[in-house]
Amino acid sequence: MRGAREETLAWRYLSRDVVPFAAMFTVECAIVGSNTLFKAATLRGLSFYVFVFYSYLVSTLLLLPLSFLFGRSKRLPPSKYPLFFKIFLVALLGFISHIAGCKGIEYSSPTLSSAVSNLTPAFTFTLAVIFRMEQVRLRSSGTQAKILGTIISISGALVIVLYKGPKVLAAASFTPSSPPTISLHHKQMTPFVSSWIVGGLLLASQYFLISVMYILQTRIMEAYPEEIRVVFFYNLFATLISAPVCFFAESNLTSWVLKPDISLAAIVYSGVFVSFFSALTHTWGLHLKGPVYVSLFRPLSIAIAVATGAIFLGAALHLGSVIGSVILSFGFYTVIWGKARDNSTKAVAGCEHSPLLLTHVVEDKHLLVSDD
Repeated sequence: MRGAREETLAWRYLSRDVVPFAAMFTVECAIVGSNTLFKAATLRGLSFYVFVFYSYLVSTLLLLPLSFLFGRSKRLPPSKYPLFFKIFLVALLGFISHIAGCKGIEYSSPTLSSAVSNLTPAFTFTLAVIFRMEQVRLRSSGTQAKILGTIISISGALVIVLYKGPKVLAAASFTPSSPPTISLHHKQMTPFVSSWIVGGLLLASQYFLISVMYILQTRIMEAYPEEIRVVFFYNLFATLISAPVCFFAESNLTSWVLKPDISLAAIVYSGVFVSFFSALTHTWGLHLKGPVYVSLFRPLSIAIAVATGAIFLGAALHLGSVIGSVILSFGFYTVIWGKARDNSTKAVAGCEHSPLLLTHVVEDKHLLVSDD
């Protein structure tokens, strides 16, 4: 009897803690890996317009059969045009943010992209307050933490973008037999400091647009809570938008011919592991553990990006990136703590505005009682 109970507890711990942790960590590795592959592919001549279009095309083709197999549980609302217009608008913002992100990484590095990505909670909180999706009670400790964390996050991002500082980790040296990819990197980055600032501003613009997309997607899901179909239509519209723009911007037809090299690997990897695998895993994690748990893994991307950038790209780590990342991560966790504080207060008070978090609170209490 006791052995069976211990086995049940061990299985519960594995399924509720170990597996979600491993899955979320894998997602962060996949996203940073995509950025690193894209950076390496651009150093070998891949156009980011080609990368963006083919990435959307791959994800659309992957989601097409799934939208028919698993997307029939709910019918479209009677008035379809406002819904499709909102999805089209999200796709347009997503395309612009994707272009800004790729160009930002091209100017800077995947490490900077991972660091600046922690601005997303601060941007999202600010926009949610503006659109009255988030209540601001200045006397609440949760609201104070979110405001303070937003200011700290923006300050950390400014440090990363504006202060480069001395090298903490020197760039890797390459033998003459190695491919001349790193020398291209230095040619593109002259003057390096101005390119770093431009890249940081482009990446900040990307994550601001992503925050705007979150606000619009929340409204869309309220009208049509069918994740797979919404994501499919988003990728379909993004593919249709990116096709004329990318073909016009990249008129060299030879650039569109893909060969079995790192460029093809970067495109397929982005379509499969970022647009497909990461989206599904995040959705599963939100249902299992709640939004706070999933968000806590975002700062891991900084350490992963530093390691992959140093190993595969020979990128140097600068003091400004270290200081700014620490400040930004502290601000990020402050925002997350404030959000969790507000949600837990609502759950205890019996508020029904946060059913997902309330479910996790009640479930965790039940587990504690049963374990005792």
